[in-house]
Amino acid sequence: MDELDTALLRLLQNDARRTNREMAAELGIAPSTCLERVRGLRDRGVISGYHAEVELKAIDRSTQAIISIKLRPQAMAVALTFQDYVQNLPQTLEIFMVSGASDFLAHVAVKDTTALRDLVLNLAKRQEIADIRSSVVFEHHRRTTVMPLPNR
Repeated sequence: MDELDTALLRLLQNDARRTNREMAAELGIAPSTCLERVRGLRDRGVISGYHAEVELKAIDRSTQAIISIKLRPQAMAVALTFQDYVQNLPQTLEIFMVSGASDFLAHVAVKDTTALRDLVLNLAKRQEIADIRSSVVFEHHRRTTVMPLPNR
């Protein structure tokens, strides 16, 4: 990743709908150079996709929570099956397999606290869950631009 790759990455993360010509003009490079560099970022796996960001309130999913889940037994097969199950729930935004007191943290978005309660109670029925706790998210801020860390 050189300075040009980093600049292209920043531009695309701020607005992936920008045209190749717009980015090339802003960076002072030829459109063909810009196209090749973006293609190289995709080919190397630096850019893994382009997505539309959705406002959760606009789709009636304004209540967010982090659900902390401890499994039993502590077996990778159980964990992977459970992870797939939670990842495929329509309420799930993200799921993290973590170390510490919990095995998973699930970031979910639902209509309201009643829907959250129903989700938690349904999850709690699963026999592999040893403990489940939820924390309502009052505010959520996500960094939309992620750059490589400088080498030291």
